[in-house]
Amino acid sequence: MENRNLFAALRAAFPQDLDRVAVETDTGLHYSWRDLDRGTAMIANLLASLGLQEGARIAVQVEKSVEAMMLYLATLRAGYVFLPLNTAYQKAEIDYFVGNAEPEVVVCTPANFGWVSKIAFQAGTKHVFALGDDRSGSLLERAAQQSDEHALVEKSADDLAAIVYTSGTTGRSKGAMLTHGNLLSNAEVLKDYWGWTEGDVLIHALPIFHVHGLFVAIHGALLNGSKMIWLAKFDPKKVIERLPDATVFMGVPTLYVRMLAEPALTEPACRNMRLFISGSAPLLMETFSAWKERTGHTILERYGMSETIMLTSNPYHEAEGERRGGTVGFPLPGVSVRVRDDQGNALAAGEIGNIQVKGPNVFKGYWRMPEKTKEEFTEDGWFKTGDVGRIDELRYVTIVGRSKDLIISGGYNVYPAEIEGYINDMPGVAESAVVGVPHPDFGEVGVALVVPKADTQIDGEQIVATLKSQLANFKIPKRCFVVPELPRNTMGKVQKNLLRDEHKSLFQQGT
Repeated sequence: MENRNLFAALRAAFPQDLDRVAVETDTGLHYSWRDLDRGTAMIANLLASLGLQEGARIAVQVEKSVEAMMLYLATLRAGYVFLPLNTAYQKAEIDYFVGNAEPEVVVCTPANFGWVSKIAFQAGTKHVFALGDDRSGSLLERAAQQSDEHALVEKSADDLAAIVYTSGTTGRSKGAMLTHGNLLSNAEVLKDYWGWTEGDVLIHALPIFHVHGLFVAIHGALLNGSKMIWLAKFDPKKVIERLPDATVFMGVPTLYVRMLAEPALTEPACRNMRLFISGSAPLLMETFSAWKERTGHTILERYGMSETIMLTSNPYHEAEGERRGGTVGFPLPGVSVRVRDDQGNALAAGEIGNIQVKGPNVFKGYWRMPEKTKEEFTEDGWFKTGDVGRIDELRYVTIVGRSKDLIISGGYNVYPAEIEGYINDMPGVAESAVVGVPHPDFGEVGVALVVPKADTQIDGEQIVATLKSQLANFKIPKRCFVVPELPRNTMGKVQKNLLRDEHKSLFQQGT
């Protein structure tokens, strides 16, 4: 059997000269390709020494660092399943993920070790390690005692490589199971489609608990043997300062908006850049046009999901068509995209309907949710994305909205039902509704409307403060209004469209 372990393909792409710089950090550290090879071998050997079961999950909630990337690569190398968790998740969320995934290993920040280890051990996790963004923690202390040579574990394309949790519209998070084949097929397609070439340098300014930063960006650079300029956190001034040293940048729309606010963003600053890619949330035409005018570069917008990695992309090469603002381009090679009405009937070009997809990049299903998995696929095997859009005569795909009220804020998925569940549990609350409204910086943010119980007084600011102790910051509504009632249709369903319309101008400049 050919070894389809994703790490085998990434390692094969390392340059011959292993002493070249692979990663340069914003703190002045330089990691060679040899460092990546040795570091991942030592961590893989540590994991192998723990006597874990086949398919063991390694849950990781740490700050961004090169060592955190090495932990991901070591997990692949050792043949286990990587489970990245957003660093903003709080106790209730971690409790759910650990209970649901039953990881045998949990890695957290040294600062969170006390409460995370308590949750993990109570759930039956055998091993908890700490990993700091300053190269501290028990994980590296233990790994340092291991050999720096490691025999790569064989995996088939269908073996699980990662589980990425994507919040459910019912409030219950679902673990999307991604295989070595899913990840490798997508990385190989994007390498060609986006014109990765020798000498490319990527500015990596995204978080690495998210598909965009962990898979699309890291796999892209490693599969091309390309150096990464590594920023622990996005800083518009630092990114612009490093643009002359790079050729590729990947960001969410919010990052482009923030860079446009900097006078240092000019055409000369972008003189060596080859490609700016945007995704994870809709890019406003205003941002698309302003970027082109300021830099001379046309942003390439693409579309993907946790369950599928990348699905469509505007073309890189002019010969294949223009990069059209407001669209997410064409289906990627090997990926099929179709639009269907609510009854499953085909729609003509330009008609709006439900987007369904098929391809080697589409996930294996939801972790321990066979019924939910079955429900999300059509009888002929297409995955229902839950997004609504259209495909025009030229095959450009445009996303026009999202079913089930999903809010995408700063590139992160926010599901109103989850937040409503927490609000509704608070004393004095009768019911609530959370809707997404336009925001100049984040693209979209949540606004909460809360109805108090009879003869009870509640305070909107206090509700927001309580949520901040329970949920990740990106999920917190930016405003909370106490209202006497919620608008309903004749079936008793809350009319969220009316609430969105009522509050759509809330964050517009000058209002």
